[in-house]
Amino acid sequence: MVGEQRQATMADVAREAGVSVSTVSRALRGVATVSPEARSRVERAAKELSFSLSRSASSLVTGKTRRVAVLMPGLQRAPWFLGTALTAMAEVLGEAELDLLVYVVNNKSERAAFFDRLPARRNADALMVISFILTAEERERLDDLGVPVVFVSQHTAGRASVYIDDAEGAHKGIQHLLNLGHRRIAHMQSAVVESFSWSAHDRLAGYRQALEEAGLPYDDALVMSTEYSRQGIREGVGSLLSLPQMPTAVFVETDEMAFEVLSILRSCGIDVPGRMSVLGFDDHSLAEALNLSTVAQSPWRTGHIAAELVSSILADPSSDPTPHVVLPTHLVPRGSTAPPPRAEQGEAAAAALQAPPSAASAGNS
Repeated sequence: MVGEQRQATMADVAREAGVSVSTVSRALRGVATVSPEARSRVERAAKELSFSLSRSASSLVTGKTRRVAVLMPGLQRAPWFLGTALTAMAEVLGEAELDLLVYVVNNKSERAAFFDRLPARRNADALMVISFILTAEERERLDDLGVPVVFVSQHTAGRASVYIDDAEGAHKGIQHLLNLGHRRIAHMQSAVVESFSWSAHDRLAGYRQALEEAGLPYDDALVMSTEYSRQGIREGVGSLLSLPQMPTAVFVETDEMAFEVLSILRSCGIDVPGRMSVLGFDDHSLAEALNLSTVAQSPWRTGHIAAELVSSILADPSSDPTPHVVLPTHLVPRGSTAPPPRAEQGEAAAAALQAPPSAASAGNS
């Protein structure tokens, strides 16, 4: 027996059970090639010695770490979304007896170091990449990992991806504002820093498409690209308020930015939604409390589905390694959106009457 002053090892269990160390490893991992009698002796010896097979010891035999890595930007960029998705991932992986290993990239130097060393190659059986754009060289570098890679909250052709259709979601939001009668709709987006992407490009594309379908011109002056900070958002709102003709509604790229927009407008004495409607995107946990209309997505479901996908690929290596899962969005109307002021509605109606007839109406005359 082993003295109480030290922890039992696999060799101790093998000696106690009268088998080899490799038999102990295979028996405690449930490998079918171990005879029932040998397995029973090993389990009895392990119990007597209070021994359990560690993940690191098991990985020496199987070549598997039982870990899944996540590569992500710093939480300060979108703490609610990233934190919620990460929590869901950890829950699913924990149920599958997989550990979660997180690599946080905050700047260019950290990013360069990660892709130079590829630490996940030695430390994980799979990698999830959440919420930032990779260069073609970086994507090819991840192929060198030799493990499954799943892209989360982004669509990457030819690679496993879990994401929403940002353009479609934005289109739904703008259609809501158009249905209320708004015709001068601004868009506020964050300036992309260090190549991190928050689906800004696709949400702008959905905004433009909805305007085009409504026969409204795209106006660069109504699109504000701001720093992702309180000061940057304030400057963006200031630019909108100083236009010769103010917009009657603003579609904001994320709810977290929209919260600041609401605060700034109200501090300036501008009634929301009486003078200007505000629409966000995400359905942040605070959106209902702040009565913000928004296009909803679920970061919890995104993280949950991504982790389930990784687990299934690891459990069945013969399965499709490049599935795409597109998750739904939906409009959540609340008190921050309403029809535009009556004067604005009258101007829009007058402009419609003065506009030349469309090809369709001309054909029907």
